[in-house]
Amino acid sequence: MNVEQNQQLKEKVSPWRVSVAPMLDWTDRHCRYLHRLLSRHALLYTEMVTTGALLHGDVARHLRFDAAEHPLALQLGGSEPQDLARCARLGQDWGYDEVNLNCGCPSERVQRGAFGACLMREPQLVADCVRAMRDAVQIRVSVKHRIGIDKEEDYGFVRDFIGTVAQAGCNHFIVHARNAWLKGLSPKENRDIPPLRYAVVAQLKRDFPQLHIAINGGFTSDAAVQEQLALVDGVMVGREAYHNPWWLAQWDALYFGAAPQHTTREGVEEAMVAYMEREAQAHGTPWYAVARHMLGLRNGLPGARRWRQVWSDHRLKHLPASEVMAIARTPQSGFSAPL
Repeated sequence: MNVEQNQQLKEKVSPWRVSVAPMLDWTDRHCRYLHRLLSRHALLYTEMVTTGALLHGDVARHLRFDAAEHPLALQLGGSEPQDLARCARLGQDWGYDEVNLNCGCPSERVQRGAFGACLMREPQLVADCVRAMRDAVQIRVSVKHRIGIDKEEDYGFVRDFIGTVAQAGCNHFIVHARNAWLKGLSPKENRDIPPLRYAVVAQLKRDFPQLHIAINGGFTSDAAVQEQLALVDGVMVGREAYHNPWWLAQWDALYFGAAPQHTTREGVEEAMVAYMEREAQAHGTPWYAVARHMLGLRNGLPGARRWRQVWSDHRLKHLPASEVMAIARTPQSGFSAPL
């Protein structure tokens, strides 16, 4: 596919169709670079960045990304409309394609900051935040949220939340199909214990056909993704995309109408090593800060366990990444031949 055809495809098929979720401590710029090697079209999201971190911290550290990462969305955490507007403008100035407001994180630390999932109890405030961001930028503003708070499963709660926020001009909602239990569960438990209720998200799409509704929560297979794409506008994949990144190599052909990629796991590893070397030279980034994100690349293949052990062995941190790759590919590792 040439450059012109690739651009036409991007204009025809929304990157929102399949995306990778924002995941704290996981979807940093190094992880996103890996994911972009595997899928050219899926929408990628940053980790959540708080407004305080941007307004009072190192902006470049939080917002720097490689141009190859597009299409790319910045997820913000905050609840003060003007602060969010300023940060949305920063995101636009740095070149992001979308800014997303986190209304789904249930952690106690986030609750103390009065944002995340607890914002679902204040839909008018969320609407004010969205309006302020939309007034500040030309890029898309979206909201990611849950289907409910604590053990209350009243559909009217999430329906009215979306209805109120949509009146502020938000047309894109990503719905994690679980409730957020604000007390008694850790963030990890909140990703597993509250039951998944996909039917709620499908009902939201029926009630708001004019809005773009994407679903998030528990997707681990193409069959499950395809089932949801018949009901909603997009599917956001979280942990499975991180732990099994090779899955992304199928997405462009399956979901975006692109020609199949002829990449290999070995080719992706080599591209990541080249990236590690550029990062080390430009920013002093140690290779293991990048390599940790690709440890699932060979999941299920012979020798994968030893390959992971080599790439996560800090006793090798004094070596350049290319030498670590050579060690990982020794015959004992089972990867002496291309895959």
